[in-house]
Formats: sequence, C-alpha cells, structure tokens
Amino acid sequence: MLEGLHYQNAYICDNLEAGIDVFRGRGLVKEPIIIPVDQEVMTPRGLKRQKSRICFIWIGDLQYELIEVETDEVGLYANTLSNGGPLRFHHVCFRIDDWADFRRRVDEQEFPVAMERADAGENDLKFLYLDARKVFGHYLEYTWMPEDQWQQIRAM
Repeated sequence: MLEGLHYQNAYICDNLEAGIDVFRGRGLVKEPIIIPVDQEVMTPRGLKRQKSRICFIWIGDLQYELIEVETDEVGLYANTLSNGGPLRFHHVCFRIDDWADFRRRVDEQEFPVAMERADAGENDLKFLYLDARKVFGHYLEYTWMPEDQWQQIRAM
C-alpha cells in the first residue's frame, strides 16, 4: 500500500538539537519550533503512551520530521538501530485525501497496523503507521488533516 502525497521523511534523534544542527547550512532557512507531544495511541496490544519532542523542517516540498523519543510504550521507535550519527531514518509519510476509504482498505492489505491515533474526531488530524519493514525496511505513515491544518503545517 503506497498511495497519497509523499511529503515527509522522518528520523529518530537521541538529541533533537544535534539533529537540527545537521540541517544548518544544508537548506535550513527557518529555525524550527520544537513541539512536545504526549499522546495515547491505539496498538494491536491496546492503548499505549507515546511521548516525544519533535520538529518539522521543510526543504522545498519535502518535510523532515525529527523525533526525540521520551516514552515509547509501543516500541515503535526503539527498534531503530543506531548508526553512530545524530539521525536514524524511521519512516516516510503520505497525506491521504479520503480517510474513510483509505482506512477501510487498510484492513484488506498485507502490512499490519503498528499504531494509530486513538482519539481523532471527525475533523481532527488522523494518522496510522503500517509496519512495512519486511518489504521496505521502514514504517509507512499515513495522515489526513483538514486543509487549513495542512496549510499551517506547510507554513512551519
């Protein structure tokens, strides 16, 4: 299942500031805002907590998400092995236009859902991760959001 607009590559950082430093002098134009995230996500083993510090860096039409994990009850980030550097590739993200149609088809495809936003209302940002490591070597994230929220993210 590869569909939607690929707009993001995501990396795990042991130190978010060191990860940001990698982008200085390499296309970083606007200093990123660091966002604390503390949320419950649905997993095959029930609700789990994910707590991180993240930031988004846009270079052209590609967003780089940097993630410093603080609590990883899902184990989704801990399995990204160190490469000795400040950034470790984790997943790509696609924006989906029709979440209900997409979500129905998720249950019919081969990759298991690793985690999904647990408390998304009708007009809230929705996301899920498919575990595609056996085929692609990484996770696939899919998101849906209202257009005004997409424009806010693009402006970050």
